[in-house]
Amino acid sequence: MKNKDILTRFIFENAPVRGTIIQLDSAWKTLLLRKDYPNLVQTQLGEFIAANTLLASTLKLNGALVMQIQGNGPINFMVMECTSEKHLRGMAQFKEEINNPQQGQSLPDLFGDGQLVITVDNNKSNERYQSIVELKGNKISQALESYLTESEQLETRIILATSDEFACGILVQKLPGETDENADDWNRISQLTATIKSEELTSLEPENILHRLFNEDDVRILETDNYTFQCSCSRERVSNMLISLGEEEIDSIIEELGAIDIDCEFCNQHYNFDAVDAKELFAANIHLTTSKTQH
Repeated sequence: MKNKDILTRFIFENAPVRGTIIQLDSAWKTLLLRKDYPNLVQTQLGEFIAANTLLASTLKLNGALVMQIQGNGPINFMVMECTSEKHLRGMAQFKEEINNPQQGQSLPDLFGDGQLVITVDNNKSNERYQSIVELKGNKISQALESYLTESEQLETRIILATSDEFACGILVQKLPGETDENADDWNRISQLTATIKSEELTSLEPENILHRLFNEDDVRILETDNYTFQCSCSRERVSNMLISLGEEEIDSIIEELGAIDIDCEFCNQHYNFDAVDAKELFAANIHLTTSKTQH
């Protein structure tokens, strides 16, 4: 593919259906550099980053869409974030038994009794919408289809594919508010979408994918977006988190350990705070608070 880290939107001119194709290259490889994941975990993580980006593309996002899977299986936690600035980050936590060659690959095998948590954070209004549902199906795509159909009343078909080089996916969705008069169109498009092969999603250009699937339909490609891996962590954010713990608690930790060391699980950035840093942290906070209360 010549287009890297590109999301392509499209619509059907003669059917009430919209769609999106995501093909991640550099953003996916950058995420993998942060941690050495076993193959089974890497596959789920690749599908999750593609699914998260696809789902975010269906929303009028002004903040971030965060998707999590929490379970008690060999993979006990997975999280992915997509922001309105087109920044992606994510990670997974897993147990050593995931390396068992006999390990199954369905969602119950990998995550156990899991939950899918979808959170939309709105930067302007500081509102948060969160949905927690049972993790249904044997694949991440099936779990999301079930969520969108049952919880959001949006009939959706999602196909995901991943490799060491790419994390890709295609989503088609019946437009909200449409009646059952177009059921035949939706069923046909949904069934055609399911015929795409993994190697086609990870190797063909979006135009070729659409021609391969819908050559008898009038499909119009809309705008495209570029995505990058970028973590939102910073020393300032970590400082604010430490301030929220209180000076007494921070002093106690430093007295016991000598310093506070924090590693970001998303990007592996290391932050160190010693006794001098802590004093400056709370001195600056006191000054800031005092300045705000002056008249």
